[in-house]
Amino acid sequence: MIGGMCQLCYAAANGDASLHAPAHAPAKSSPWQPRRAFLLAAGTAAAAPVLGQVRVDDPSRLRTLIPAEELEQAATKEYAQMLAQARQQGALAPENHPQLQRLRAIAARIIPNSTQWNSRARQWRWEVNLIGSKQINAFCMPGGKIAFFTGILDRLQLSDDEAAMVMGHEAAHALREHARERIAKTQGTGIGLSVIGQLLGLGQLGEVAANLGTQLLSLRFSREDEIEADLVGLELAARSAFQPQAAVSLWQKMGQASGGGNGGPAFLSTHPTGPDRIRRLQENIPRVQGLYQQAAAQVRR
Repeated sequence: MIGGMCQLCYAAANGDASLHAPAHAPAKSSPWQPRRAFLLAAGTAAAAPVLGQVRVDDPSRLRTLIPAEELEQAATKEYAQMLAQARQQGALAPENHPQLQRLRAIAARIIPNSTQWNSRARQWRWEVNLIGSKQINAFCMPGGKIAFFTGILDRLQLSDDEAAMVMGHEAAHALREHARERIAKTQGTGIGLSVIGQLLGLGQLGEVAANLGTQLLSLRFSREDEIEADLVGLELAARSAFQPQAAVSLWQKMGQASGGGNGGPAFLSTHPTGPDRIRRLQENIPRVQGLYQQAAAQVRR
């Protein structure tokens, strides 16, 4: 089973390897077209950075113990392996799948606004893919490798605005380098600060990043990471002309899917409770409403 990186999403049922194609799609027995990478040059359409409207803490300096380039290379390798597995199982959406095209259109609006949160995003080779599974799940690996499972779109009946909130949240984890920080904290504890101090070139920690393997897909973020991803994702989506109020309706649907919002099979103890999460988002919507209105006016032109 392919795990998710983020506590945003959880497996509400066992994964389903088949992808239900629309009526006009090729029959199940028909071979799908080879995947063509979806790549966007982030920042090419972005205006000059504007100060963030939501309030988040400065990134932890501890993350610098893990080389960003090596972590992103490890993520690229793991992402490719995941897609190969999905393709082998007949679960990777073809290029002409309507839901995949919809996700890529959303990404095309979000990605140009990502660089204010991480200047490295300008060099990332962003990808967006869709995997057939009943799981309510989505993630963005370091370097902009995004995957959605059909379950989160179909079972929650997400609107474009709500799907954008999911994508913004997941992209925020990558942009704020939560995986890099989490790994640094975990490996730093295991190796010992005295040893880290001796690693002038940080070679051993670089090897840690390069050999993460499936850890990247099972990594769990802290409560603080989740709060930060909620707020940064909210602003990302608003700057991309997606309705901020959709963040609230998204989490209301999540709460209903989990049986009330105060738990669920994969909600960890560090995960913010449903009511607290929704309240925090509601408090921050006024901060980004002006950004949304400005962006929406540009889209309408």
